[in-house]
Amino acid sequence: MKVLVLNCGSSSIKYQFIDTEKKTALAKGLVERIGMTGAVLSHQRYDGDKIKIVGEILDHTIAIEYVLGVMLSKNHGVIDDKKDIEAVGHRVVHGGETFSASVLITDEVISVLQENIELAPLHNPHNIKGIQACKRILPGVPQVGVFDTAFHVKMPPKAFLYGIPYDLYKKYKIRRYGFHGTSHLYVSQKAVEILGKDIDGLKIITAHLGNGCSMAAIKHGQSIDTTMGFTPLEGLLMGTRSGDIDPSLILYIMGKEGLSLHEAATLLNKHSGLAGISGESSDMREILSAVKEGHKRSRYAFEIFCYRIKKYTGAYTAAMGGLDVLVFTGGIGENAVEVRDEVCSDMEYLGIELDKKKNEANEDIISADSSKVKVMRISTNEELVIALDTSEIVSSTVPAN
Repeated sequence: MKVLVLNCGSSSIKYQFIDTEKKTALAKGLVERIGMTGAVLSHQRYDGDKIKIVGEILDHTIAIEYVLGVMLSKNHGVIDDKKDIEAVGHRVVHGGETFSASVLITDEVISVLQENIELAPLHNPHNIKGIQACKRILPGVPQVGVFDTAFHVKMPPKAFLYGIPYDLYKKYKIRRYGFHGTSHLYVSQKAVEILGKDIDGLKIITAHLGNGCSMAAIKHGQSIDTTMGFTPLEGLLMGTRSGDIDPSLILYIMGKEGLSLHEAATLLNKHSGLAGISGESSDMREILSAVKEGHKRSRYAFEIFCYRIKKYTGAYTAAMGGLDVLVFTGGIGENAVEVRDEVCSDMEYLGIELDKKKNEANEDIISADSSKVKVMRISTNEELVIALDTSEIVSSTVPAN
């Protein structure tokens, strides 16, 4: 099946057009600055052909029309007709407690997604815009929602409940949800495929490290805990997000600085993390460059970032009663040799021994042969997970024409 995968943000759309039988992307691209001046569509075909288009892209509907236009173009396209798109798979950030798996999108599903907007006000509205735009542009083409939260829905209550009055959980669904689910699912399954093992017998920790960061404890294929919580703010230090803090701290800062709720949320989500500590950048590459130049605050940022990953590795090993595989993924996890080296240093007592040469060579397995725990570096492919889920659901629920 040929599936168009869409990841719709507030002013951008990432897309891939995937052949699920061959598990390859026929085309991929990014639309940026939607609703702003100087909007750009960057498109790349499977054979390396690239094109950039600058235009007036006022909303998500127009953006998707641009994408379809370049996919249909004689010189840069990969389809002859819109009918060649057999299904559309959407990344949807929040499914709440309603969706524990990917789902065929219907009017009823859209209504539930709208009800969940308050759980993900920065993401779900734009995911819904993409769904509604496809309904207009590609009428009759089945659409599937694949949720960031779904992989973590079956966590036990001891992992997802917070220490607040239980009535607030029942009333407002305040609980740990977790995110990056498609990435954690993909790399854990890829790890056991590479190792030739049965996932049912393994205890795996996956570390998705990018601008947003999260870790998951995966026991016998099931996520039993994860670092992100009610929102993607909790857990690890991230590019611009604070991660774990004392809850009273934000109340203290709001009082001292006279911040509104919106301003406080902006402080924690947009001006904290690596950027806030270093004062230099949210980009780990720039942080590492500054560290080499002796920049003290960048050193703090780097060390805090790695220390929290190390802490959660220990915590999740304890929670699962052992550890067999540690996986690094995401832009930082896949590319920052220094981060992997720092996280795994002095972890021999836990069975983690890094092979520095394998680590520097960015091999799939970067642990020493003597290491009891397999340490791996795996490139994530969330789009492929979305495409495969979409193909499976459409094939099993939508009657063939």
